[in-house]
Amino acid sequence: QVRLEEFGGGLVQAGGSLRLSCAASGLTFSSAAMGWFRQAPGKEREFVAGVSGPGGSTSYADSLKGRFTISRDNAKNTVYLQMDRLKPEDTAVYYCAAGRFLWPVTVEGGYTNWGQGTQVTVSS
Repeated sequence: QVRLEEFGGGLVQAGGSLRLSCAASGLTFSSAAMGWFRQAPGKEREFVAGVSGPGGSTSYADSLKGRFTISRDNAKNTVYLQMDRLKPEDTAVYYCAAGRFLWPVTVEGGYTNWGQGTQVTVSS
């Protein structure tokens, strides 16, 4: 059974940083792309970032390039999302997802398993 558990959400002031972690179990971690999505109140869930199974290829939402960095540690079955220079509009529930494929895609259909999400709130 695949299990994804996110850590690291919380309340931060605008301009600050947070690092989210997602611990995975029950899958061949290095064979699956991993992604982060987010859902703000009243909005649809959107792609944030993805990383390939081996970790050498990444993909980002255009609007987040330069502020967010995705990485993974396959020895620890963990994927990370470093979020810098946070803005109030980054407030959302952030979800970790395990991909169907080795390479990351930007659509939800490319992911088979999801974590419960972690709340990130950025105050102005």
